[in-house]
Amino acid sequence: MNIENTQAQMRKGILEFCILSIIGNDEECYASEILDRMKRAKLIVVEGTLYPLLTRLKNDGYLSYQWIESKSGPPRKYYKLTGLGEKFLEELRKTWDELVRAVDLTTLKIQSTPSSKTSQIESNNE
Repeated sequence: MNIENTQAQMRKGILEFCILSIIGNDEECYASEILDRMKRAKLIVVEGTLYPLLTRLKNDGYLSYQWIESKSGPPRKYYKLTGLGEKFLEELRKTWDELVRAVDLTTLKIQSTPSSKTSQIESNNE
């Protein structure tokens, strides 16, 4: 088994959540800004991955976009969340929190009795 393949698959599973979060945090966002933020976070994404994902999210009703004139070149397409996209992102955040908690419960090593492990982990996640 190749660790790089496994790591890439893990990253792919969270791209949609990360992209929607970036757009939601910025209120509107240009695709190259999304790419830059993903690269800085070590979630390397290429344009060939990002643009089809943005198109799918738009077609699903989670994103809208508008063209805005640029001072340094052609107009740019800026994405923003729709109302449906905001609700979807909220649900993804809840799912992410639950997933992190579940992974912590199954992977953390704690030096204590079995009955206190769960309560210690749950208190750490609150």
